[in-house]
Amino acid sequence: MKEKEDGLKRYVGVLGLSANIVNIIIGAGIFVIPAIVAENMGSTSIVAYLFCGILIALIMLCFAEAGSKVTDTGGGFAYVEAAFGKYPGFLVANIALAGGVLADAAVANALIDILGSSFVIFKLEWIRVLFFAVIFFGLAAINIIGIKQGIGLVKILTLVKLTPLLLLILFGFNDIKITNLIWDSAPSIKQIGETSLILIFAFQGGDVGLIVGGEIKNPKKTVPKAIFISILTVLIIYILIQTVTQGVLGDQLANFKEAPLAETANVVFGPIGYTILFIGAALSMFGNLTGVILNNPRMLFALAKDKVIPVKKFAKIHPKYKTPYISILFYAGVGFLIATFGAFEQLINIASAAILLLYFGVVLSVINLRRKFKTEADEFEIPGGYTVPILSAITILYILSNLTYTDKIGIAIFIALLTAFYGVLLILKKRDND
Repeated sequence: MKEKEDGLKRYVGVLGLSANIVNIIIGAGIFVIPAIVAENMGSTSIVAYLFCGILIALIMLCFAEAGSKVTDTGGGFAYVEAAFGKYPGFLVANIALAGGVLADAAVANALIDILGSSFVIFKLEWIRVLFFAVIFFGLAAINIIGIKQGIGLVKILTLVKLTPLLLLILFGFNDIKITNLIWDSAPSIKQIGETSLILIFAFQGGDVGLIVGGEIKNPKKTVPKAIFISILTVLIIYILIQTVTQGVLGDQLANFKEAPLAETANVVFGPIGYTILFIGAALSMFGNLTGVILNNPRMLFALAKDKVIPVKKFAKIHPKYKTPYISILFYAGVGFLIATFGAFEQLINIASAAILLLYFGVVLSVINLRRKFKTEADEFEIPGGYTVPILSAITILYILSNLTYTDKIGIAIFIALLTAFYGVLLILKKRDND
């Protein structure tokens, strides 16, 4: 079913694809989440990291297979639509958009929380609102004008992001107290599920790194190798970070939710360490927001352009800057409102749930795409039959089962509203055709 894409050169190898995935996954979450994970699981937190790392590896294999069969733009939305039809595709697209804007709002809250941990002025409510306005509408304005980041800047930001983490890991082991890492008891399955719902936020995003599928050398071999290398790299870094922070701060780790890594660096390096990790965390979070706010509105634009949603204005292009300015402003506005009225821990569960629902749709699409279309010679197929997609689907459902009753009702209502909206669209289209 795959169409050849003329003009694309397959130059991305194993190391290039691995680096791309690692860069996307290691974002804002790891600078904040260790304290939240420690509050839930203490010294047994590593188990949750292993659980999430394995799950994400399985899910990304599903993205790789679906992406090799469906080359249309839209990512998970395109895969689900090709496998199951327009209605499931419509649901997944809107859930993905909701998850994206919720994640952006969560990161914005994490950013101002870490600033507030050192500068009290950022804890003032009106300053928070002003900060969110500057972040969301400032980045929207830049995006509308059409300023693009060069690849050199991306490399510099990646280096800035990873260097303090690696330094903390390297020197932090000298200050670890073994007693802080001893398990009092094994974690329960319920603990792992509840913690994974939060932790999955720090592992998500790797599927974006597979978008360059048409430019990957020998994808059947490169993709699984790159996924293994990148997830293993991320997993090792995350486990080492959690080990250092837990080993250095012990039971106190859970008390530093705004900047747990900076507090750890304060013990390891002194005040200069706190400053370095503080700046590194802030830059990483800002870089994450910059990337997603500049890219996610394009999905809204694409949905409007393809008439998946009936708001024609979202497909409008700025006459001077040639950018989808209405979609950008709308997305930024919604992100601003959600960030203003939410908090990091409140938003992270719903954002993770939305991400997992998207992943659930994709892993199921792998099964149906295999049934509908014969795998061609140049397409990637996960070994082991249906084992990986089925195991992924079951695990995702288990993690989602740990949502609170209120969150489950909220998601059900959202899906019901989307379904009703889709029904109205069908009626309107039928009237137009008649």
